[in-house]
Amino acid sequence: MSGDGSGAGDGLAARRGADDAVVYQPAEDSGLLAEAAVAEAHGRVLEVGTGSGWVAERVAEERGLDVVGSDLNPHAARQARERGVEAVVADLLSPFRADAFDTVCFNPPYLPTDPDNEWDDWMEHALSGGESGRELIEPFLADVGRALASDGVVLLLVSSLTGYDEVLGLVDEAGFAAEPVVEESFPFETLTVLALRRA
Repeated sequence: MSGDGSGAGDGLAARRGADDAVVYQPAEDSGLLAEAAVAEAHGRVLEVGTGSGWVAERVAEERGLDVVGSDLNPHAARQARERGVEAVVADLLSPFRADAFDTVCFNPPYLPTDPDNEWDDWMEHALSGGESGRELIEPFLADVGRALASDGVVLLLVSSLTGYDEVLGLVDEAGFAAEPVVEESFPFETLTVLALRRA
């Protein structure tokens, strides 16, 4: 994370610093999702939880696709727009019409978080997946089929911390078949991007 979050001063740099402290910046998981999306995305693309817009920007630049970003965090939507990404403030897929996208990408907040230790700010929204780590994955999977074109693909990043088998169960319940696209292991977790297509 860059920026000290103080927001002191009126210059653009100071405002950017304040934004960086409340917007998720590219990390290992972002790189994996971008790699998968550049390989698998087609048609009109939505990145849910776009954060800084870095993944969406990579897909637009490297594949020449029409990419929209959405994020609950207005600071994130603004930062994504500064990158040239069409970005809207939205809760998951709620504002989008049926069959609107051919590809939907999501790097969800997945860290299991004890409710007593939640810190209730924008960075928590970007990181915390609730007690199970799946608090946002469940409603996302329940709704993504609605916004996805019939031959569409969902690219979902899953952490081993979140319960890989549990997520596969939710994928199955939502009517999708899952195929791992990229995977990388770190000392504390394994990250996998799953390509989900209608079963």
